[in-house]
Amino acid sequence: MDDLHISLLAAALAALIAGWLGWRCGKLRVSEKIIHGDGGHALLHRRMRAQSNFTEYTPFALVLILVLDLADQDGWLLTMTALAFMTGRVLHALGMDAEGPVKPRMIGMMLTFPLLLVWAVWAALAAFGAL
Repeated sequence: MDDLHISLLAAALAALIAGWLGWRCGKLRVSEKIIHGDGGHALLHRRMRAQSNFTEYTPFALVLILVLDLADQDGWLLTMTALAFMTGRVLHALGMDAEGPVKPRMIGMMLTFPLLLVWAVWAALAAFGAL
């Protein structure tokens, strides 16, 4: 069996972040007594969107990290980029609490999109034996 420590770490971090995002929504639901939807509560809506945004991008990241790991493309670069992606997802979620644009949200997205592109190109190059 291949040593998939980078993929395992990324999946573990993603699960912890997903749990934290859900907990933040749940805590606000309880305190505001909102059972369904966002109840017109702006902060809950933003937190729900942060959680949804996480679930929209993270599966692609995890798949790309896994296939790169399986293709023996592991190492410090894959580890650092995986950690940067997860950090970006946390920053984005924290930034979503604000009503307007803020740096954490911007930094989070600036870490997300380029890393997905880098991993996609990296995986394609590995697929064709160019690496």
